[in-house]
Amino acid sequence: MSLSNEALQKLVREIESQAIAAQQQIGLVRTQLASRQREMRLAQLTSAEISTLPPDTPIYEGVGKMFVALPVPALQDKLGTQMKDMETEVESLGKRLHYLETTAKNSQEHIERMLGGKS
Repeated sequence: MSLSNEALQKLVREIESQAIAAQQQIGLVRTQLASRQREMRLAQLTSAEISTLPPDTPIYEGVGKMFVALPVPALQDKLGTQMKDMETEVESLGKRLHYLETTAKNSQEHIERMLGGKS
């Protein structure tokens, strides 16, 4: 079963558009992933620094243009929650990145197979 040139060209254009969209999404997801990993590392470092302080040390958190006093255990809990949330986000973004990379690779293979089969 052979496809006409017009149908083949239309199919190639469609697959190319999918591949381009996947490549754009890959760039976006990689940027988001790097950002979340940086935030997670910052939270880990902050938590490590705070854990060395005595529990009655005054700690202040920036909220807009002001600072609010927080007890050390409350800030530790908050950082722990943030790290868990970010780990979940990083895992989700990793899965999405894998899916997009697979989609882009498959699209490229289909295009090459279609153009190679035409000759």
